[in-house]
This record gives sequence, structure tokens and C-alpha cells, in this order.
Amino acid sequence: MNEQNLSDFDYDLPKEFIAKFPCEKRDESKLLVLHRDTGKIEHKIFRNVVDYFLEGDVLVINKTKVIPARLFGKKETGGKIEILILGYGDSKDVPALVKPLKNLKIGTRIFLHNDFCEVIGIENE
Repeated sequence: MNEQNLSDFDYDLPKEFIAKFPCEKRDESKLLVLHRDTGKIEHKIFRNVVDYFLEGDVLVINKTKVIPARLFGKKETGGKIEILILGYGDSKDVPALVKPLKNLKIGTRIFLHNDFCEVIGIENE
């Protein structure tokens, strides 16, 4: 498995660019088109996505939903912690990326609003 850091996913995105609600007509969602051969970028709408397909291309649609995966908490020492949930299932054990990883140990409690979680394992120390 490749080692990844939470900071690998950091980028500047102004809050005004983040949609608060989906489009009423979903096929009117924005579509950013990058022409690899020229580097040209176009702003289109999703309904026209098939205009960019080539023979043999496949569109895969899934019904996954976005989970509120970024959590902010504090350690018992008062240090701030950011947690990015990577997935969830039937278990209460959830894989996550945590930053800062410095001084994080098994058994560390992280307090989140009215609850807490506990570090039960650390990979790629």
C-alpha cells in the first residue's frame, strides 16, 4: 500500500465555490472539460457529457453518497486534531487519516463535540 499523508489532499478551494445544495435539475450540474491534447478548459453542463465520449468509452454511474468525513477534535492535552474518515462499515473501527500524526499513540482519546473516539491502531508510523 502506498503511504499517503492527509496533507496530500489539501488544496485551496474558496467556500463560495462549494455547492450547498444539488441542482434542482441534476443534469444541469456544471461539467469541467479538459481537452488533453490542447490543455483547453471548457465549462459545460453535465447533460452534454456524452458529446465528449469516444467509441468504446464507458460511463459508470454509482449511487454512493458523500459522508461527513472530515472531523475536527481535540486530544486530552488540548491539541487540535483533524480526522478524515476513509470508509465505514458494520464495525465501530473506522480507517482514517489523522493530522497531525506527531505524538499520536494507541489509546489516545480524541474529543469530538459531545463524544470521543480512541486510536486503536497506527499504520505507517
